[in-house]
Amino acid sequence: MLDQLLARAVQLSSLSRLARLRQQPHEVQARLLRGLLHRARSTEWGRRYGFGDKPTAADFARRVPVSTYEQLYPELEKVLRGQPDVLWPGRPQWFAKSSGTTNARSKFIPITAEALRDCHYRAGRDMLALSTCLYPQERLLAGKTLSLGGAHSPNPFRPQESVSRVGDVSAVIMAQLPGWAEQLRTPPLHLALLDEWEEKIERIAAHVLRQDVRTLAGVPTWMVVLLRRVVALAGADNITQVWPHLRLFLHGAVAFGPYRELFRQLIPDARMRYLEIYNASEGYFALQDQPGSEDLLLLLDHGIYYEFLPADQWNAPDPRPVPLAEVELNRPYALVISTNAGLWRYLVGDTVRFTSLAPYRVRITGRTKHFLNAFGEEVVIENAEAAVAAACQATGAAVRDFTAGPVWFTADSAASRGGHEWVVEFADSAACPDLARFGTILDTTLCALNSDYAAKRHRSLALAPPKLRAVPTGTFEAWLASQGKLGGQHKVPRLLNTREVLEAVLATAAARS
Repeated sequence: MLDQLLARAVQLSSLSRLARLRQQPHEVQARLLRGLLHRARSTEWGRRYGFGDKPTAADFARRVPVSTYEQLYPELEKVLRGQPDVLWPGRPQWFAKSSGTTNARSKFIPITAEALRDCHYRAGRDMLALSTCLYPQERLLAGKTLSLGGAHSPNPFRPQESVSRVGDVSAVIMAQLPGWAEQLRTPPLHLALLDEWEEKIERIAAHVLRQDVRTLAGVPTWMVVLLRRVVALAGADNITQVWPHLRLFLHGAVAFGPYRELFRQLIPDARMRYLEIYNASEGYFALQDQPGSEDLLLLLDHGIYYEFLPADQWNAPDPRPVPLAEVELNRPYALVISTNAGLWRYLVGDTVRFTSLAPYRVRITGRTKHFLNAFGEEVVIENAEAAVAAACQATGAAVRDFTAGPVWFTADSAASRGGHEWVVEFADSAACPDLARFGTILDTTLCALNSDYAAKRHRSLALAPPKLRAVPTGTFEAWLASQGKLGGQHKVPRLLNTREVLEAVLATAAARS
């Protein structure tokens, strides 16, 4: 069978490399850094920091500053405008456009030919190899992979050059897939890259209705929208009646826990499997290589050199990341990366903790600027996702989206306490669970997971019980649409120390009622 031959070919090229990075992580990273520095030695950045001197890892860390997107932007703008050899050799033609979750303006991340080949595509092949190796009986490659992504458009900094494009990272990847990989996926590019989201969902749903879809790949939030539309068009009760051979969902961008019950309802088949991927505009960082474990294997030979910034350094004026060899288990770190797209000691904004050091495996904990710490409670996204998932499991509810923000002390009452307000959209507004019970379980789980939160909640002296507000189905989608962030990899901020997003979502719900 051709699909089995292809599976074996992909496994042959990927599984041995994955074994090597598990067994020799430090050697793999050291060799990768030397290659990055050698390749970029003649660029503006390489000459500025002496890459041609063959610096050691310690020299590199001492010479090159840690940069946020805003700090690196003057150099990135040169690249966007077509100046060659700034951060990486040549003139990248593709840029991943991200709304970002650290600020409101769009970010533009270069995607070089090397980054596409040695990072995004290599990791995609690795995930393909792992999934076909883990589930050989499902013959995943005998059918189609349904991938849902964004769109691309001309580079606004070089509008006269039609070859230079910006777009969602998924669109950049799909637009340049090799022919053999394009044959494995659906829908065709003219539908997959549509810009108008409502039209895209409708046309894709109609196209894939009668195809043999065996794997899903995308963001859970938007995949739900598509699957529901497919079920409706088919007049079916669930998606297994439409695609009887569907067996795998490769999901990323948001934690899957709160969506698990929703997907169980949509795909009520015990043979359905779920594997997580950790990719972003800046690169493909990790993947789930062990079914049943939420730990993600860090990809160490995919064009990215890693450093890790401890939590006590997040707001330091001169931050000092540690190399891979010095990380510790279960401590929070912010990712600092140097890549074959010319991002040098770049602070991504994502935070992780290590769950294993042999091999190196991580869990995503959130963002350096996305957490709730209005009262010293230090609730991170990992806590919030786990608490919502526990409340869903206990109540049988399925959550579509949520966000949370602070409830501030008021001056007109001596008994006023701070607290958190959670705005939750359930999958079915008509089947909303008992909010009091949902909130109690959420609160209890947070106390169990987070000692700082538990201390503030003790006898409700410093922190009041969480306040829950349920909004109608479609509210968060409407809010994203109002922000021009519908579809693709756009997602709702889970936790913020302001009420800006929370109030905007509530206003959207009120306007729709």
